[in-house]
Amino acid sequence: MSTTTSTDAPPTLRRAISGELLFLFILGDVLGAGIYALVGNLAGEVGGAIWVPLVVALAMAMLTAASYAELVTKYPKAGGAAVFAQRAFGRPLVSFLVGFSMLAAGVTSVAGLALAFSGNYLGALVDVPPLPAALVFLVLVALLNARGIKDSLRANVVMTVVEVGGLLLVVALAAVVLGRGDGSPGRVLEFSPEHSVAGGILAAAVLAFYSFVGFETSANVAEEAVDPSRTYPRALFGGLAVAGVVYVLVGLAVSTAVAPEQIQDSSGPLLEVVRVADVGLPGWLYSLIALVAVANGALLTAIMSSRLTYGMATEGLLPPVLARVLPGRRTPWVAIVVTTVVSMALVLSGDLETLAATVVLLLLIVFISTNVAVLVLRRDRVEQRHFRAPTVLPVLGVVACVGLLTQQEAGVWLRAAVLLAVGVALYALTRRASRGTPQPAARTR
Repeated sequence: MSTTTSTDAPPTLRRAISGELLFLFILGDVLGAGIYALVGNLAGEVGGAIWVPLVVALAMAMLTAASYAELVTKYPKAGGAAVFAQRAFGRPLVSFLVGFSMLAAGVTSVAGLALAFSGNYLGALVDVPPLPAALVFLVLVALLNARGIKDSLRANVVMTVVEVGGLLLVVALAAVVLGRGDGSPGRVLEFSPEHSVAGGILAAAVLAFYSFVGFETSANVAEEAVDPSRTYPRALFGGLAVAGVVYVLVGLAVSTAVAPEQIQDSSGPLLEVVRVADVGLPGWLYSLIALVAVANGALLTAIMSSRLTYGMATEGLLPPVLARVLPGRRTPWVAIVVTTVVSMALVLSGDLETLAATVVLLLLIVFISTNVAVLVLRRDRVEQRHFRAPTVLPVLGVVACVGLLTQQEAGVWLRAAVLLAVGVALYALTRRASRGTPQPAARTR
């Protein structure tokens, strides 16, 4: 009988991500473009108390984050929610649906961000039809994605700085408005008369939740983190908390500076704060900042979607053609093309609010699976020290996710169901085609 030597062990990823870098990674993923475009929609649902659904959404995100903190530190090499589902439930179709829900949420989010890009912010710079502009934007994102992840992430660093600066600038401008005696601080406690308080908060929380998603992707870099059992929970909760503080400040600032009815139908609501502040900052300049933020979110999500598609294809879960890569750039060009085309179709299927709600619905399916998985896997003991969430948190996490699901409209459910049905069909076709044949390797052509 042969023995396995250390040279036979598969190579592992280098643990090069410090706690500080992991915190910045999570913060950059969570601080997305949604807040730039959806503040007006929140005002339409809840009135001046925009900060309330943001706080509710933050609390709900923290519940599921606790489950991620436990599973990631318990299985630091395991990967994301699909692998956790496989460990817990042992059913390939269930784990596939969890992974495909992540993928479907990604392409839908890119579509929503394309609509946000082509809305009022772009309109302040050039007069172009929104839908064609959104489609051209998706092509440009795909081209940058195809150039390679190194170039894409370099662009991300710059865009993240601009993105955060734009949000803090809105807070500063609202302080200027308030300091000179304008604005209305009392609006932050006023709720829309068109809805009940609870109904308005829950409806707005669905949209607000979209601004907090992104933390779940950090599970994919756990193997590269230094001492993840200690650093990951701190970075995860810290990143969410800082993002929450920034979002609440933005919500308070917008409500103080402008009336809800001025922004509720706008795809560029923060521009109104710039206009009211009237400090000499050109509207086109802030529009440019907002466009950079939206482009950054779209690029990061497009990268995730194409790589997830490529990864599922190499594992034999999706058709092998999706695993083809460019010979020079080594980027998954077929996956990039397909995910871009799907995003284009989704752009034509609905508005930003509907697409954002669809993203949330799909991710709520993923989060319910993760919250249940953490309870099921309590019976699995591991040797290393890991974070353990109080049992009540994943239970409340499931309740919170189900509560948000009940707020979704029929059209949102239909769009999500169609996407998942496509995934099941692709899964069945791939399984049938692969029976009795070896799994194909990625090809370069």
